[in-house]
Amino acid sequence: MLTKSFEHPLRSSKRKKLKVSSLEAKKQTLQASIRAKVEHPFKVIKQVFGYNKVRYRGLLKNTERLMTLAGFANLLRVQKALLD
Repeated sequence: MLTKSFEHPLRSSKRKKLKVSSLEAKKQTLQASIRAKVEHPFKVIKQVFGYNKVRYRGLLKNTERLMTLAGFANLLRVQKALLD
């Protein structure tokens, strides 16, 4: 199995202090933008639907609940487009 180490992107102020190369800075900016897009639906699921803790109800029930909440989060995301 291949493992890949993952480094969190530095904030721009820390990049300036450490004098990170421009290629590395672009890489970190790209990683941060992708992470922001991916994490937003999970924020909606956790805050709007109160899915903070997983109760051990069985793998199938947890999976079904997560898929349902992900569908609702997608509906919230496109709510304005659907109503227009």
